[in-house]
Amino acid sequence: MLFDFFKDAILAAIAAIGFGAISRIPRRAYLWCGLIAAIGHSIRFLLMNPDVGGLHILLATAMASIIIGTLAVFASPLAKTPAEAYLFPSLLPMIPGIYAYKSFGGMVMCILGETQEQFNYYFYQFAENGLVCIAIIMAMVIGATIPIFTFKGTAFTATR
Repeated sequence: MLFDFFKDAILAAIAAIGFGAISRIPRRAYLWCGLIAAIGHSIRFLLMNPDVGGLHILLATAMASIIIGTLAVFASPLAKTPAEAYLFPSLLPMIPGIYAYKSFGGMVMCILGETQEQFNYYFYQFAENGLVCIAIIMAMVIGATIPIFTFKGTAFTATR
């Protein structure tokens, strides 16, 4: 489990730095972006692990997003960069791609299904995975913005 924990952290950091590079964040924010993503994604990994937390992906993502947002707000004065510059790239590795993929696949198979049973099965797959995907993304957005509005003094004065 320890190997998986560190692998998860490193891959999340690499992904966040890559998304940060695409977003053209300042170079001084790359380290913070990777560090925050590694911490947040690892916390979600631990919370979802049945031996540690055993939480559903939705709840684990919401908690990890709040932690990512808090870390971004308090790291922003240190890097003299707005928190959003590395908040959003740090959240991107937590986007539920497998749920979006299964939802889209279910929709396509729903359309191509030849019988009522196939249609019902694939529509259920489409609806279930689509709802979970949307709920996770909403939890990420809400969880990440809570610290920004809670710690306004720190969040909005980082570049002054």
